[in-house]
Amino acid sequence: MLGFLIGIVVTGIAARLIIKNYQPQTVLLVAGLSLLTLTVVLFPDQSILYQKAKSTGWTGFDIFAFVKESLTTQIAGIGLIIMSSAAFADYMDHIGATGSMVRLCIKPLRLIKAPYAILALGYVLGQCLHVAIPSAAGLAMLLLVTFFPMLISLGVSRPAAAAMIGLSSFMDLGPAVGTANLAAKTSGMPAAIYFVHHQIPVAMWVVGVVAILIFFTARYFDRQTGHVAAHVYAEQPATVASTDVASEAPQFYALIPLLPIVLILVFSPLLYGHVAMDVVTAMILGSLVGMTCELAVKRDVKAVFKSFQVFFNSVGATFASVVSLLVCADVFAQGLQAVGAVGFMIDSVRDAGFGVNVMAAIMTLMVGVTAMITGSGVAAFFAFSGLAPTIATKFGVSAVTMVLPMQLMAGMGRAISPVAGVIIAVSKAGQCSPFEIVKRTMIPSLGGIATMLLLNYLLNG
Repeated sequence: MLGFLIGIVVTGIAARLIIKNYQPQTVLLVAGLSLLTLTVVLFPDQSILYQKAKSTGWTGFDIFAFVKESLTTQIAGIGLIIMSSAAFADYMDHIGATGSMVRLCIKPLRLIKAPYAILALGYVLGQCLHVAIPSAAGLAMLLLVTFFPMLISLGVSRPAAAAMIGLSSFMDLGPAVGTANLAAKTSGMPAAIYFVHHQIPVAMWVVGVVAILIFFTARYFDRQTGHVAAHVYAEQPATVASTDVASEAPQFYALIPLLPIVLILVFSPLLYGHVAMDVVTAMILGSLVGMTCELAVKRDVKAVFKSFQVFFNSVGATFASVVSLLVCADVFAQGLQAVGAVGFMIDSVRDAGFGVNVMAAIMTLMVGVTAMITGSGVAAFFAFSGLAPTIATKFGVSAVTMVLPMQLMAGMGRAISPVAGVIIAVSKAGQCSPFEIVKRTMIPSLGGIATMLLLNYLLNG
């Protein structure tokens, strides 16, 4: 009981500091070290060693060695996957491949003249593009400079178009997404298996529900504000102009961002298991194919080699922003387990007669609320994902039962957060406040969340 109370107090303080815009990495690191220290002082018989690490000989040093062990493990594992994926995505942006892919994908939608049907289909397209474009903010900017002007010209209101684009990354899907890779690793399976066998069966229904709700809610809110959907000719808004994402590239560049995903899916137990293709190798190969295409098109070896530095710069930037968060969140999660807070919570839920589905809903809600408050789905999922295997083991179920709803909820909570970067970005294009965008994304998001939880119960419960 004491460990649980300590965990609640430390978690509450950490949450309050993060809400007040304190640096989340530092907050989680200090909170985790505090929990480990309190464990040593109050529960000296409880081990605080990281996994199978050996003691330094003194528990005082073991506390800080814990951070070193976490850093070593995360960088060599999921951290490297996240860094390589982000570097590939940034290089694709730099050479214009992602922009070329988006422009190619939205062409068929120009043939449809029903504004709100285009809006709903645009969400489906955006969610599919998010598989190849893992950055929620990056995808939003691409859609703002390519798809947004077309929606306005068809008569859709600016807030409706902006809200739909804000929802385009509602679920973080595919082997290129950092949270999905962490979820797969936590569940003990390849990223391709997690994507095809677990994400897609849930996502296909959620996408349909969200698309239908976007159609009706956008039309309802537009009518409430007196907007009449009529075909107009609109110029591209200056607020979303970006030479980086709008730069022209050869049309065949549209295929390059898909290459790693195709390789990961083909060379996996799903199709051809005799040859293994991991995510990092696929991202490096895809990046080098992109560089080769640049050499063939531009015929300037020095300039192309110099531009490839974007890949390495992104690796460093991703370590500083994302992998550091992963390590600090790991220390925090392990600290909660060491002090006994997680064990007490699991035992209490089980003794009360509730099953794993209630526990999964509680953990999913915690991730969703954290993502909504902080605006970061990555921070929310990283903070709690480390608890999932322990909880799943105690209830005798597979880890994916806990991990899948938590991972999907991270993106869903971001879609209804007025402080999320993607919501703020689209609100500027929509010429309204982030709260107006959230008001429009709320109903589709709640419908998608309810569908996701129901399907997880039916498929994995």
